[in-house]
Amino acid sequence: MDASSVSGHDPGFGEHLTGEDLRLLRSAAGEIHEGGIEALLGDARVFDAVFGRPAAGFITVSPFLAFAVAVHRAAADLSATGYLPERSGPRQRVPLFDAPQLRDFLSSPGRRLFLAELLASFTRVASGRYRVRSGGRTRTRRFSELDPVRLAGLLGAVPEESRPGVYRRLGDVSLFLAGVFPGYSAGGAFGPVDTERLLRLARVPAPDRDSVAAAPAIDLLEYLGARWYRTAVALAPVRTARLTAVGEVAERFRHARRILNHLADQYLLGPDSPWFTAPG
Repeated sequence: MDASSVSGHDPGFGEHLTGEDLRLLRSAAGEIHEGGIEALLGDARVFDAVFGRPAAGFITVSPFLAFAVAVHRAAADLSATGYLPERSGPRQRVPLFDAPQLRDFLSSPGRRLFLAELLASFTRVASGRYRVRSGGRTRTRRFSELDPVRLAGLLGAVPEESRPGVYRRLGDVSLFLAGVFPGYSAGGAFGPVDTERLLRLARVPAPDRDSVAAAPAIDLLEYLGARWYRTAVALAPVRTARLTAVGEVAERFRHARRILNHLADQYLLGPDSPWFTAPG
């Protein structure tokens, strides 16, 4: 079985799967053609094969397959409940009865693919240096995809045609941090100076800056992340199916964040997690 043989209604999942991924799908669920790869990703036997293994077993499948299976599992979880807990403090959770809205978010194959690709993209984080002219001098600055403040600095250093990609990645890191590591975001990750710089680089209107700056860090990331995504869509020279999903997530950023909170709590994080290192 190769990816094309189970393509079905797959909106793009198959292009990420490795040979080992396909062998696991075949051994766990057999040759399922109706519904294609999407049907396989949502199969309970596949979930058990991926997440029921010892930690060492995770390395035999790609991170993307694990994340895609977890996203489909979340859709099944939400079909059986009316609420999900929301973190209101380090060890406090309150129920929010927004499961119908979250179910609707996950009803779109494009948005399911978006979340799986987002998670997979942060298993390897890019970082490096770039040069800028400041005060008549050339200075070297650092950036990291897990640091929104430093990443936003690239906006003034890259050519105009590259800016949609930087805006998109700024939206990605905002969603990733708020969704997978909300404790980091709430723990004073952004000081007043950093917050002001982010608001300025996001071109937040001056009358709104004080209220946005005073908001909790999660709300700040939601506001900025949605704004970054909208800007990426507006500046992109070509509209694609994946870019359409970006625009949809921009309008439903909190739903995407809540789903990632659930995935992180239930399936992705823990002492033996092989995928993510907590941001410093």
